[in-house]
Amino acid sequence: MIDLYTWFCPNGHKVHIMLEETGLIYEVNPVAIVAGAQFSDTFTQLNPNNKVPAIVDHDGLNGATVSLFETGAILLYLARKTGQFLPSDENGQWNVVQWLMWQMGGLGPMMGQAEHFFHHADKKDEYATERYVRETSRLLNVLERQLADRDYICQDYSIADMACFPWVRINKLCGQRISNFPNVAQWYGRIRERPAVARGLDILKDHYVEIAESPKAKRQLFGSVAQS
Repeated sequence: MIDLYTWFCPNGHKVHIMLEETGLIYEVNPVAIVAGAQFSDTFTQLNPNNKVPAIVDHDGLNGATVSLFETGAILLYLARKTGQFLPSDENGQWNVVQWLMWQMGGLGPMMGQAEHFFHHADKKDEYATERYVRETSRLLNVLERQLADRDYICQDYSIADMACFPWVRINKLCGQRISNFPNVAQWYGRIRERPAVARGLDILKDHYVEIAESPKAKRQLFGSVAQS
């Protein structure tokens, strides 16, 4: 049994999708990041960085309870636990891991910043907006080239795809048009059609809050009402 502590957001969606794809039994524990629940003492014990998601696996490897935060670590753990969505050969594994790290260190953070300055900031900063929107475009072009001769990022559907998909999903909020990246658009469509992906995206959907229209949510997520 896995306790999933999460919210309706791209990083949450990565793990939602993986849990649905693997068929593992889990229970959803909402962490209302728009209300500051991520800063509670209880959640801080799970993730000292106060970010969702986090998991507690009460039937972890070798029977021990395993508590994890950071989506890259969670996806790798669940892949190892189930033997799914990570190649069995070492070269294949490292190929998936490098693209997972690419998402963790590049695509996600840069799209997050682009979304903030392009969509959420009350006071627009032209330099910051242009910088992050441009970098998002560059990264989507990297993905476009990678998908030129394959259906998925590492040939077969893997945790690398699950990590990238939720961020590509918010492309419009980052000043992008997915139609400008036809290989990415086709890849996105293939993943979106998967039943487990649809189920993962629906988790806590009824809790969705439009951050751009909620000063309270902005204070909780950005430290204060977004001014830049």
